[in-house]
Amino acid sequence: MPEELDFEHWSKKAAEWGVAYRTSLRERPVRAQTAPGEIAAQLPAAPPEEGEAMEAIFADFENIMLPGMTHWQHPRFFAYFPANAAPVSVVAEYLVTAMAAQCMLWQTSPAATELETRVLDWLRQAIGLPEGFAGVIQDSASSATLAAVLVMRERALGWNGNKAGLAANPRLRIYASEEVHTSIDRAIWVSGIGEENLVRIPTTGRHRGMDATALADAIARDKEAGHVPAGIIACTGGTNVGACDDIAAVVRVAHEHGLYVHVDAAWAGSAMICEEFRHLWAGVEGADSVVFNPHKWLGAQFDCSAHFIRNPDDLVRTLAIHPEFLKTRGHDGLINYSEWSVPLGRRFRALKLWFLLRFHGLEGLRAMIRNHVAWSEKLAGRLEAEPDFEIVTEPVLSLFSFRHMGEGRHTGAGDPDARNLDLVRRINDDGRIYLTQSRVDGKVMIRFQAGQFEMIEADADTAFDVITELARKAA
Repeated sequence: MPEELDFEHWSKKAAEWGVAYRTSLRERPVRAQTAPGEIAAQLPAAPPEEGEAMEAIFADFENIMLPGMTHWQHPRFFAYFPANAAPVSVVAEYLVTAMAAQCMLWQTSPAATELETRVLDWLRQAIGLPEGFAGVIQDSASSATLAAVLVMRERALGWNGNKAGLAANPRLRIYASEEVHTSIDRAIWVSGIGEENLVRIPTTGRHRGMDATALADAIARDKEAGHVPAGIIACTGGTNVGACDDIAAVVRVAHEHGLYVHVDAAWAGSAMICEEFRHLWAGVEGADSVVFNPHKWLGAQFDCSAHFIRNPDDLVRTLAIHPEFLKTRGHDGLINYSEWSVPLGRRFRALKLWFLLRFHGLEGLRAMIRNHVAWSEKLAGRLEAEPDFEIVTEPVLSLFSFRHMGEGRHTGAGDPDARNLDLVRRINDDGRIYLTQSRVDGKVMIRFQAGQFEMIEADADTAFDVITELARKAA
């Protein structure tokens, strides 16, 4: 049996390791370079019967686990979207982890509830939402969207869906474009509405936004068919190439038919702290709920999703259950945020937002986002100027997509899809940067997004060098 853990020593050791890790990231390959099964092969098949020394456990962490990690805090992580953890947020998470509070009710940690109320209102002001929206921290945009879909369902069924279920009711219909995140599909599944009742609306224009006329027509057809339209999910900054719906137009259609509108701005919402980018979601004040992830671009360590609701009573009516052991005695008007989310359990997520906003201030965070947008636009311009590259989708904030076309972008020689899949594979195996591929109009393209908290302009320059060097090695 090992000796009792020296909590002070190993806490300091872990913190010191974290500092060394963050300062060494530029020396590491961004993506894990291990083969499938390589990590599992080093792990015993059966659990240990006896306790082991912390020295051995920590050594295995460094020698076995670390080589199999993709480094999401690497300044040249240009794949997916960022999952930033600003150092000040990490410090806050140390404290949250040490306290290990279960913050499901006001009485189980009053400070957690009251701080959450205040910092969410700070965020509301920061992104320009009007008074009247109330906020709650969800674990992810997926959970916020599920909550919104459940509210749509209950409203459309006269608040009887939770009790009676869906079987005895007409088909509910939810509307979204092809550009929304797959979390919307999952919310439709989990809510019981069913994939066949997620109506995909065609997109139009440079921002690949939902066609409002087609949306209105789809709603009218469903009503004629005896279906029950329940709500619309719009997006600002879609995952694939940053698609942005015309929120004002969507809201007008929704209001004509009495439908709930949820806006998924999981990535792009952080940029709305900069007033010059708010045109991308003009009309958002007319939505019923909005979600964005401070854990993507603002620097709040995962998980931390800001969910704003125009009418919280509808959300509570949909999700709240009041068993005797969860009742708060002797206090009226208190918020129990577990009634605003699907999980009962809640971490003290507000603390990292409080630390982050106080330490960096909105101006510090705005400067970071503006830099990322400028550096991404500059890189897109440099690639566009190269004879063997084409820009597939122009930058939306800090996200754009491109394709390598071989010796000349108009020659059509070879298979561009195969060439670009091979290029992104070789880029990621090289390790200096990390990119991902996707498709636009059926054709393979490569995504680039700038967003890592500690990125500098030289990292974007490195991306240009790596992309062009490896593309031409294969030519």
